[in-house]
Amino acid sequence: MTLIEALNWRYATKRMTGAQVPAERVERILEAVRLAPSSYGLQPYSVLVIEDPALRERIGPVAFDQPQIVQSSHLLVFAAWDPVEARHVDELTQLIAETRGIEASELEAYGATIKGTLDGFATPHERFQWAARQAYLALGTALASAAVERVDASPMEGFDPAALDRLLDLEAQGLRSVALLALGYRDTEADRHAGLAKVRWPRERLFIHVPEA
Repeated sequence: MTLIEALNWRYATKRMTGAQVPAERVERILEAVRLAPSSYGLQPYSVLVIEDPALRERIGPVAFDQPQIVQSSHLLVFAAWDPVEARHVDELTQLIAETRGIEASELEAYGATIKGTLDGFATPHERFQWAARQAYLALGTALASAAVERVDASPMEGFDPAALDRLLDLEAQGLRSVALLALGYRDTEADRHAGLAKVRWPRERLFIHVPEA
């Protein structure tokens, strides 16, 4: 199955059966998240993988009782680092040096560039929003990967971030939640969206081909 076929197959599933997604499929989705692009390769976020039904039951009210929370097999919480600090940059450059077998000193200019970007944000909120946008790149990668795996995935912003952060004690971990992704299998009998034709803007409305100057 091609990626285009997989994307035509997927939709934002509203009702799930509760069936478990095989561990190997979940791991491939998570590996796709790990390989997702991000600005400077910093990946300033973490992804909580929640399988425990009891915990998902507790999360339900925080997410306005959307049924996918409890009907899914796994719930992924994409949480941006808050704050993103210079030490994170140092950890990244050290990892790059170790992975590529070079001296960390060779990456000083690269690290300084990233730190300059972080220092350039006017407020902590702007820095957090930048980190959150990187998490959304990973979220999109997870959606595409899940479709290839024939796993239904429902992305959600409809939740109370502050309440979820308290429930999962994210502040103590230097994190703030930005998006949820429920993984499972569609309940075609209960989900009125199942089988509906996919609606997207036509290509001529969506794409603007810029002519040569």
